[in-house]
Amino acid sequence: MATARQTGVQKNISERQLSKRVEEVLSENGVVLTMGAEPTCLPLNPVGAEWNFAAAGAEKLAYARKLAAALVKQCLPGTLTLFAPGKTYPGEVNPRWAVHLVSSKDGMPLTQPHESSKKAMPRDAEAFLSRLGEGLRIRRKPVKLHDPLSPSSPAFVLPIDGDGRKWTSPKWKFPRGAELTGAEGPAGLRLPMHLLDTDAARRAITAQVCDGMIEIFLPPLLQEAWMALLTEVDSALARGRAVRFAGYVPEDTLNLWTVLTLAADPGVLEINLPACRTWQEYDLWLQRIEIAQESVGLRTWKIAASGYPEGTGGGHHVLLGGASTDKDHPFFTRPGWLVSILRFWQHHPSLAYLFTGRYVGASSQAPRPDESAKSLWDLEMAYAWLEGLPTGEDHRLAMAGALIHLHSDTSGNTHRSEISFDKFWNVHFPGGTRGLVEFRALESLPSADWSSSVALLWRTLAAHLLKNPFTSPLRDFSDSLHDRFLLPAVLWADFESVLDSLRDGGFVFNTKIFRAIHEWRFPYLLRTADGLCVRRGLESWPLLCETPIDGGNTSRFVDTSMERLEFAAPESFANSHTLRVNGRELPLCEWENGIRLSGLRCRRSALNPSLHPGMPVQFPLLLEIEGPDGKRAYTLEQEAVRFKKLLLGTTHPQITGPCRRPSETHFSFDLRLPA
Repeated sequence: MATARQTGVQKNISERQLSKRVEEVLSENGVVLTMGAEPTCLPLNPVGAEWNFAAAGAEKLAYARKLAAALVKQCLPGTLTLFAPGKTYPGEVNPRWAVHLVSSKDGMPLTQPHESSKKAMPRDAEAFLSRLGEGLRIRRKPVKLHDPLSPSSPAFVLPIDGDGRKWTSPKWKFPRGAELTGAEGPAGLRLPMHLLDTDAARRAITAQVCDGMIEIFLPPLLQEAWMALLTEVDSALARGRAVRFAGYVPEDTLNLWTVLTLAADPGVLEINLPACRTWQEYDLWLQRIEIAQESVGLRTWKIAASGYPEGTGGGHHVLLGGASTDKDHPFFTRPGWLVSILRFWQHHPSLAYLFTGRYVGASSQAPRPDESAKSLWDLEMAYAWLEGLPTGEDHRLAMAGALIHLHSDTSGNTHRSEISFDKFWNVHFPGGTRGLVEFRALESLPSADWSSSVALLWRTLAAHLLKNPFTSPLRDFSDSLHDRFLLPAVLWADFESVLDSLRDGGFVFNTKIFRAIHEWRFPYLLRTADGLCVRRGLESWPLLCETPIDGGNTSRFVDTSMERLEFAAPESFANSHTLRVNGRELPLCEWENGIRLSGLRCRRSALNPSLHPGMPVQFPLLLEIEGPDGKRAYTLEQEAVRFKKLLLGTTHPQITGPCRRPSETHFSFDLRLPA
């Protein structure tokens, strides 16, 4: 599959100029708008539960460590790489993890490189903690604990507490034979705390040899104390011994660091970018990450079971926010601006469907607010109320209260929403008060250039809507949302209207990259010399009931058995040709600009579980074209990526009547409906 680099579709100077204009508009309005992202990646051969539905996995962690090392080597010298504990989700046996890359904003290294081909021994871990204790003026020997998961590599523990200037070490009294717990993870998370006295302090630094390296676990401390401890740790380490870090990274209350995080997520490795103040900074991060990914065998796309290239399935979400969560946050005092964004996005389904995966709709990972069983009246009332709030005052609580319940999926999950306010000011969720608006209807793309251009589009729209508020009433799409707007040609027409709005506001995009993304997402299955084009479309697959699987997960099965194809042709072709699919006539509907257009839904597979298990698979598809030049036929096999021409004389199924559609207003016909 050709990437954007290989096809020559890359950023150009016009994007730089456009980005400069965006920053001018934001600055003129006194706005500092940060942007971040959560791109995801996979290995070249993503096999196993951790690359399909499970979050954690040994291979995924190994790739995370390789990617972190590549980033440090290529562009982040002096960065501290630290494995950190994560949350435990319902249905998952083990907690998730993250690998943090912590860099100093002033360019000074946080730690010196500690690499060696010589394997460390348990005595090296004990000696390190002894030297550390001396440097901290602590007169206590490290405690030795047996590890039941690694009998030949005991863990050494130094209880520690302090403010960075003075350190203490409480005495821990473990019974004879005490050992680490049998849970997974670094030694610092497996200490037998239940054996300590109830009043004993529970903070400690640990050292254990793992994979031939000294793994040092840093305890939770305030930032200033943590940095002081890290300095002492660096001094106590013996040169010529490989080291890796685990533990806790404190909150950056002093605004000294840049933190990039590699996190375990279902089916993918997720990368959390630092907050960027400009698109140029954002773009630089994506370019750096792409180079590092390629060097360790990771990429942002895969070949699906159907044979088509597609994103990772884990998304590439974009987040907009502020430099801080103080009262000068750009959204907190401008509720009308935020509502303008929400209204504009609701008017343009292409912003929800064009850059996401094949799976859209109410039960997807990013449903629009008007397809999540939310009444347009409720949305309209909430938006109108927010628009009436005075500019200049801090309305974060009012905004969160009005929006978080309306921007969710059908189950009330605030994270699964096209525009999510889960991280805006959600006081009921840890980490949910960061002033972030998350755009989740974005899938990973095979090129950093492509993803960067989409992010520039999002930022440009925000600036345009700040300068030119959009106040039109919400649009009732009715059945067309999950009918014609799931067809590639209709989506592109809507997207062109988005670009027209920006052009009218003085923001001019080159459409080449977006057209390339559109053609990658909706590849041609057939193109004939006389004008017929057949593409893949989108589907709003239904969510199935809970089905237990080994290992447990937080995902639900969806019925992916349906396929939607788009048939498009000029009027001259439609007036002179007849199309039949599996023997049934397929009319082409009148659309616009002299184009006839129809969708065709058919059953591609019957995997278990799925709806209508008794309905047979309708593949291979047989497409017959009859026109002035005679008849021709093509077939599309179940796992094929395009139609194949058949030789004349091939046996065709008996004609059983025309294809049907649910109503006369629909563009899509359904091959499952009887004639």
